[in-house]
Amino acid sequence: MFGSHGSQGETRSKGRPGSLFDFPNPVNEYAARITAGLVVLLAAATLLTGFGWGLAVIAAGFWLRVLFGPRISPLALLSVRVLAPRLGRVKLVPGPPKRFAQGIGAAMSTTAAVLLAAGLAPAAWILLAVLVVAASLEAFAGFCLGCAIFGLLQRRGLIPEDVCEACNNVSLSRT
Repeated sequence: MFGSHGSQGETRSKGRPGSLFDFPNPVNEYAARITAGLVVLLAAATLLTGFGWGLAVIAAGFWLRVLFGPRISPLALLSVRVLAPRLGRVKLVPGPPKRFAQGIGAAMSTTAAVLLAAGLAPAAWILLAVLVVAASLEAFAGFCLGCAIFGLLQRRGLIPEDVCEACNNVSLSRT
């Protein structure tokens, strides 16, 4: 989910070089964890205040990261360009599982926003709380649930091996 902006060794995903929809591969694990932490803060604030527009902001952020990588998302830009470089640490991990995880976040937050708009606030807040748990796992424990699901689907043959050849051994253990 984080970019070819400022992290050495990163290349773009398959597709045309420089394409608007490119997603970096590999990504800096530390930048991904920082972005997850920012999502936790934003989602927790949304839950605590009941501010429904927070769901729209969270969903928009996930969609920006899924579609454009770190180039447009304010949270990803803050993570990649400001916060992660201050750590001075880089751990490169495959990009496709991170993009997949962002897609799950986009689906969950969008569904929560739709549920809230439909008058089903309790269901929306429960879904957002599940998203907080998943983002917290990545931010604070270094465990990307979406990446683990990606690995499981790839081992089952539901995601072709050529989508991420480096991911063929993505497991349920910490990355």
